[in-house]
Amino acid sequence: MDLGLRGKNALITGGGRGIGKAIAMALAREGVNIAIASRNPEHETVQEIEGCGIKAYRLCVDVSTESQVVNMVREAIGIFGHLDFYVNNSANFWHESVTKITTENWRKTLDTNLSSCIWACREVSKHLIERRQGSILIVSSTIQFHPAYQESSYRITKVGLKAYAENLAIELAPFGIRVNVLSPGIMYTKMSSQNLDIVMNDPVLKESLLSSIPIGRLGQPDECGAAAALLLSDKVSSYTTGADIVIDGGYRLRPQTITHTTKEAIERLNL
Repeated sequence: MDLGLRGKNALITGGGRGIGKAIAMALAREGVNIAIASRNPEHETVQEIEGCGIKAYRLCVDVSTESQVVNMVREAIGIFGHLDFYVNNSANFWHESVTKITTENWRKTLDTNLSSCIWACREVSKHLIERRQGSILIVSSTIQFHPAYQESSYRITKVGLKAYAENLAIELAPFGIRVNVLSPGIMYTKMSSQNLDIVMNDPVLKESLLSSIPIGRLGQPDECGAAAALLLSDKVSSYTTGADIVIDGGYRLRPQTITHTTKEAIERLNL
């Protein structure tokens, strides 16, 4: 299906790998020119994007620093002439238990995950308002729906992204600008692989994790790409703003573990 995105320009933070790269590739296949921004944007990703026959650029940015975020937006606008889409995807974590949260790691988490989004959207919004069009996508997480041990700082920032996106949506709607949220569940990415590899290599932990995901497997970053393209497209999502699309295999539902007896009963009922 043609999403009507060809010839548009997008800036994506954290676009060099993982979910950000998946979104970049999905948009590139639709004909969108892409600028990816991170501390060390991968050359390989830029080459893959260019392989789709569109323009691709890499911007070296530390999004936890306000001045660099402001310059990032200005540079992207300068490269393309204008922006149509902004995808806020950069994130990191420094997990600490509630009795051991350090000011340094709290501030790094806050600025990398939440402040950077507010700074970038402030600058992008000014540009989009002048053009009276555009779309913003903010990548959150299903951590917003349930707590996890040692992830209080990370969770606060992700809940904050959802709240901020809602305010952004209502304030920008009169200017024809849509704002939506994409909330991935447990995705196998470079950032998550260290912990997930431990879990998936332990039979007990693996069974416990997968049994809590109704679809029964981990998600892959590419599964977020199509949803992102859908939300950014005015052709198919023109009446969608302030929405939160969850891509998690049902993990947020956290069903009770199905015992062997329960499973047999379900099968007898043809459920």
